[in-house]
Amino acid sequence: MTDLVPVKRALISLSDKSGLDQLAEGLSKLGVELVSTGGTAAKLRELGHDVRDISDLTGFPEMMDGRVKTLHPKVHGGLLGVRDNPEHAAAMEEHGIGAIDLVVVNLYPFEATVARGAGRDEIIENIDIGGPSMVRSSAKNHAFVAIVTDPADYEELLGEFDANGGATSLAFRKKLAAKAYALTAAYDSTISQWFAFGDQGERFPKVWTRASKLLMPLRYGENPHQRAALYEPIGPHAPGIAQASQVQGKELSYNNLNDANAALELVAEFRDGRPTIVIVKHANPCGVASGDSLLDAWNDALQCDSVSAFGGIVAANRPLDGATAEAITQIFTEVVVAPGADHEAKAIFAKKKNLRLLITDGLPDPKRGGQTIAIIAGGILVQDRDNASISREELKVVTKRQPTEDEIRDCLFAWTVAKHVKSNAIVYAKGGTTAGIGAGQMNRRDSARIAAAKAKEAAETYGWSEPRTVGSAVASDAFFPFADGLLAAVEAGATAVIQPGGSIRDDDVIAAADEAGLAMVFTGMRHFRH
Repeated sequence: MTDLVPVKRALISLSDKSGLDQLAEGLSKLGVELVSTGGTAAKLRELGHDVRDISDLTGFPEMMDGRVKTLHPKVHGGLLGVRDNPEHAAAMEEHGIGAIDLVVVNLYPFEATVARGAGRDEIIENIDIGGPSMVRSSAKNHAFVAIVTDPADYEELLGEFDANGGATSLAFRKKLAAKAYALTAAYDSTISQWFAFGDQGERFPKVWTRASKLLMPLRYGENPHQRAALYEPIGPHAPGIAQASQVQGKELSYNNLNDANAALELVAEFRDGRPTIVIVKHANPCGVASGDSLLDAWNDALQCDSVSAFGGIVAANRPLDGATAEAITQIFTEVVVAPGADHEAKAIFAKKKNLRLLITDGLPDPKRGGQTIAIIAGGILVQDRDNASISREELKVVTKRQPTEDEIRDCLFAWTVAKHVKSNAIVYAKGGTTAGIGAGQMNRRDSARIAAAKAKEAAETYGWSEPRTVGSAVASDAFFPFADGLLAAVEAGATAVIQPGGSIRDDDVIAAADEAGLAMVFTGMRHFRH
């Protein structure tokens, strides 16, 4: 392959014309012949540059509303011809095909057209055909052709010219080719997803391509021996942790991001509710509370399990104030996530140089649609997001005793938290505060006992006369297969139970609840989380 290729002719066709003035000036100074299409040619002339219309090069006018303009042998022959191949050179000479050394193209804004709610006909018209064809042809023949698809690369391109006397290097062309194919792959992926999901209404298409772009490399993965990076989906997606602004603190790690996401997803469940604080450790909540203020919520959430909260992630459903920030910084905290923070709060956090403060400028919709993905050996598991929720009207009372209004509120609060706890999940709650959380156990009874033990430890730590599980509601993410888990909750002092129901032993569990004087409601909905 030839290393340095002088650029004598450039074909420019842009929908995004940012930076075109700088690029065109640099090319004109080198005496590069500019060939262009439609609106780009008009813009170049407006900037004072000599331009050759693509129709003059091909001998055919642009036609069919611009659908056909660059799909021509004199364009693609000039891009694909292998210059040091005698047969290619002879064919180019015979048919009057001139070499094109540089192509500068960006594609019709398909994604933006879909995002603004355009009609189907307009969406179809924004599927670029000629652009991707030129990109692919140029990238394939990168031994001789440089393909630039991003205005951010113009400066580097001009730098190549300065360094190489108006030529491009092979290393640079290789890099541009790789970027070009990534662009066309992502572009086609976005189009195929729109056809599958937006146009045809498919849930699980036979072929599903997804494209993402690198946001940043990470220091390592879950463990130091694992490499990791953060990517953002290309195409429509809900904003979240990946789009948050980091105000301060150390570089975010894989575990920081994963835990911060868990905290954000849970606190978003309360985005329209009272001030709420969520504390997460290893992707599981260890304290959640709603109060009259964020400071009240923080104090209550912390008291649920202050041991686990050390080194945790904190999320709030309101912009943070100074008093809450001061309280949070009294213990070691890895990350704080909130939709905002006032000047006083930022100043207080700034004293903790390593604490990462993430501002999301809003909370995601917990009821939004979408799908989640898990990689397994030899395959990919795809499922709908668990965006289900339950209202008090949907609860089915199955015990003799009806729950009180306070018990119903506590049941719904505990149920919302349990949705975000790894299975088997047991959550005790009282007065809008978690009293104890049992997560990730292989049986439900042990989760109930662990949650109760944490509540007992909290009572001892803070000098309460009794654990907050006394008089609480307990939520189970799945049905109680036996009465033992329920009885463990009774031992902890719970007076109300919320669970999906659906076990073949429901009658036994209901009988045990009645005997203990509990009120129990069924949701008819499970919230396994693995």
